[in-house]
Amino acid sequence: MASESNKGEFRLMTVGGGCFWCLEPIFEEVKGVEHVEVGYAGGKLKNPTYEQVCSGHTGHAEVIQVTFDPGRIAYKDLLKIFFSFHDPTTLNRQGADVGTQYRSIILTHDDDQMRIAGETIHELESEGIWDDPIVTEIKPYDHFYIAEEYHQDYFSKNPSKPYCRIVIAPKLSKFRKSNPSERK
Repeated sequence: MASESNKGEFRLMTVGGGCFWCLEPIFEEVKGVEHVEVGYAGGKLKNPTYEQVCSGHTGHAEVIQVTFDPGRIAYKDLLKIFFSFHDPTTLNRQGADVGTQYRSIILTHDDDQMRIAGETIHELESEGIWDDPIVTEIKPYDHFYIAEEYHQDYFSKNPSKPYCRIVIAPKLSKFRKSNPSERK
């Protein structure tokens, strides 16, 4: 499973695939993941607020930043989990969430991550999983701006809210059933 260099050193993965509330609880349960934060990346404005990002004018996407141990889980395996829990074929949209802030994006931290992200997309397209082509943006990581505190651990703090019950809980349940060997 884990075959990357720098084993034992923590690494970062920064990805966006719709609302960050949906991806955070999934990755918090993955073996080898030490920490997950939600925030904003990929835009021009420094220190954006949630309201500014939601306007669609900052260029940022809602993202998660995952701190992981490549000795326990490979970056490629994390990407495969990422691709299995959002639709990478819809431009600037995930379900009812519409706008550039909800785009599918991978922000790579080095040349290896850039290469692995491109190879993973190529492999997934070759498998013909989706009818439409993958439109996930791959670009070098620039900066991560942590989201406001009320966004952190949103699902665990608000499990009875309608969005959590209707949208997030089924995704988390799917992860738990389909990835038992990847769970903590």
